[in-house]
Amino acid sequence: MNIYVGNLSRDVSESDLKEAFQAYGEVQSAAIIKEKFTGESRGFGFVEMSNKEEADKAIAGLNGKELKGRNLTINEARPRTDDRKRSGGFGGGRGGSGRGGGFGGGRRF
Repeated sequence: MNIYVGNLSRDVSESDLKEAFQAYGEVQSAAIIKEKFTGESRGFGFVEMSNKEEADKAIAGLNGKELKGRNLTINEARPRTDDRKRSGGFGGGRGGSGRGGGFGGGRRF
């Protein structure tokens, strides 16, 4: 089960995150999301646990708890959606030149 961990202090390392969750069960991975150019923490990360029961206990046990000066926000991670692909980039994916189509522009015959 993939778990979202938010409101992380910049002082928290991936090993700190893993250690906090290991109290509840086996941790497959722990990752802190970082800024692309600076390498600094973006203040959130993800923990992967193989056992759903253990993951649920970790969520209940750690949500709102303090880790290195900040209260954690923890819940089950939602699947990632890539909005950039759906937008079409120019004008919300309408396409065309605005002539003739069904979006209000152009001539009517």
